[in-house]
Amino acid sequence: MIYSYILGRGDRMKQAKVEAQELIDAYRGEKQEEFNNMALSKGGSEGNASAKLQAETNAEITRMQAKFQSNAQKAVDVLLSKCCEVSLEVPSARVRATQKEYGVESIQ
Repeated sequence: MIYSYILGRGDRMKQAKVEAQELIDAYRGEKQEEFNNMALSKGGSEGNASAKLQAETNAEITRMQAKFQSNAQKAVDVLLSKCCEVSLEVPSARVRATQKEYGVESIQ
């Protein structure tokens, strides 16, 4: 008798779970449909906003490319000038470190 009660209880729990899932799915479907309808109703005005945003983005990209083209040679010139500047002077800290390493007295 207890065994049949436990089996019945388990079946009732499974049935309740299935019913709850059906309710959840129905509610989710309703909300998804509401969302889709709202998105469709507002979609017409957002299409223009999307096209406008795309046009602005393309214009900005064109401006950036033009700035790059006009400044590219200047940047190369600056890099080359810095690469070609070689200081032949040994830093004093390096001189002191070398003298200390080899035990040479400071020459001044």
